[in-house]
Amino acid sequence: MQHGHFLAGKDIAVANIYYNQPMLGIIEAEFQHQPITGMVPTATQLGYALGLFLLLPLGDLVNRRRMIIGQFVVLAAALVLAALAPTAWMLLAASVIVGACSTVAQQIVPFAASLAPPEKRGATIGTVMAGVLSGILFSRTLSGFVGEHAGWREMFWIGVPLALLAAGLMFAVLPHHRPTSTLRYHQALRSLGQLWKLHPALRAATVIQAFLFASFTAFWTILALYLAGPNFQLGADVAGLFGIVGAVGIFAAPLAGRVADKRGPHFVVWFGAALTIVAWLIFGACASIVTLVVGVIVLDFGIQSALISNQHIIYALDADARSRLNTIFMTGMFLGGAAGSAMATLAWGEGGWLMVSALGAALGIAAFAVKFAHHRQHKPAVAGQ
Repeated sequence: MQHGHFLAGKDIAVANIYYNQPMLGIIEAEFQHQPITGMVPTATQLGYALGLFLLLPLGDLVNRRRMIIGQFVVLAAALVLAALAPTAWMLLAASVIVGACSTVAQQIVPFAASLAPPEKRGATIGTVMAGVLSGILFSRTLSGFVGEHAGWREMFWIGVPLALLAAGLMFAVLPHHRPTSTLRYHQALRSLGQLWKLHPALRAATVIQAFLFASFTAFWTILALYLAGPNFQLGADVAGLFGIVGAVGIFAAPLAGRVADKRGPHFVVWFGAALTIVAWLIFGACASIVTLVVGVIVLDFGIQSALISNQHIIYALDADARSRLNTIFMTGMFLGGAAGSAMATLAWGEGGWLMVSALGAALGIAAFAVKFAHHRQHKPAVAGQ
């Protein structure tokens, strides 16, 4: 497998979820600040969660190569709809489809985990997710610059040939993948509930990451609006530059994977949740670019460390159901992200940045509390980790 080409495909796919965040102020201005426009990031996250639930289980059932190529083609069509959207409601609808098709990025993660030996699984997941993280962060930088200097519609138009390029690249380099399960689609969906009931570690990891990702999306949803406010008066291009600052988190992914292999993934989850709380204390300390820069580095490092380690935990539960385990985990995570975006929008309207900071910290504390409760209840199973 040509990992560089594969990582490029995942970068292109996952980037589409985050184009709208730095440009939100520009989009709101075009649609005359209709309140519904502020829900565009939430709609994208909900679409992603929907795609995870409905599409990701197919990774265990069909030829993953064909599915990845097809999703990229449909993604290109959805980006055209977003670029042409005449109303805020149409943009919301297109955003849901964009989010759903962008789940193609998650098809590779369980595949990569299945190819890696158990003692290197954490490092492998970390390397793969580092590519996903780079797509997330640099997409914000690109969209912030394009949105500020060309317009938000132009950013979606740029995404169209990128998606088609990724489809061609995947056609050229991806190996064929034999299904790992003989279940029918409806049986695979039904089995999600069975897996949820069977594995307490899956439930804990999913809820923890949902809280942490809600905290993460709360920051990125409001950042452009905060920077445009009276404290800073900065544009979408500056908001996008924070993607480069957050790129420090790229190094957290493989590092967290290696630490998880050596010390156990549970330790790294504790550490990631603690860093998330610290990040929001930094954000709320004072209104300055310095605190935002330091805070975003800490936040991205914490979220990514916990994400890699929680995936390490769930992939060890059932080798034949990794796509479905990932379906449950990632669906929960992105439902949390959608909720975080929505709650942050409400908090921003009610109490500004201080209330958003309080919300982000509370979500981190909730994740820490769930981890603590699971550790106490299942202490013999996680002793030494």
